[in-house]
Amino acid sequence: MQNTETTLQLRLWTVKEYHRMAEAGIFGADERVELLEGKIIWMIAKGTAHRSAVGRTDRLLQNSLRNRALICVQDPVKLNEWSEPEPDIAVVKVHPLDYADHHPTPKEVYLIIEVADSSLKLDCEIKAKAYSQAGITDYWVLDVVRRQLHVFREPTQDGYQSEVIVEKDGIISPLEFPNLNIAILEMLPPLRGS
Repeated sequence: MQNTETTLQLRLWTVKEYHRMAEAGIFGADERVELLEGKIIWMIAKGTAHRSAVGRTDRLLQNSLRNRALICVQDPVKLNEWSEPEPDIAVVKVHPLDYADHHPTPKEVYLIIEVADSSLKLDCEIKAKAYSQAGITDYWVLDVVRRQLHVFREPTQDGYQSEVIVEKDGIISPLEFPNLNIAILEMLPPLRGS
């Protein structure tokens, strides 16, 4: 029997092309998409636990890092010419123009946090590889279902060399702010009856 499988050739998009599509109105006003490794990805709908965790983490970081960093919530980060994801939280360097002239790039990023309710596999595999290849040194995935934090560090072109899972009662410090101790429970949405 002959092998009739055909290898599909994908058309990958650059960040410039992606922006032109958005400007031309190709994406609907209510469509949430992001560019990852040249592919346009539909962003997964966010549940209430996700929204709560993003809000709690944002407030925690805003209060802890006043004037030392800018906290961006679901804003684009340009990793390279092929990827411009919109992480749930990006802790970036303070910029004199507040990034009016460009989106933050890996050299300007201290920490990226994705919150996962139904996107754990995407966040821990596909996004982790893209962030690692871009040289993001500190990448966290907050799993609101299992109530734990995946901490990815030591980026390489093949992926992160270090992944540590911190349980809900644990404490973590960002690499760039080692004196800041963050309790995982402060990032997680409270449980009913708590």
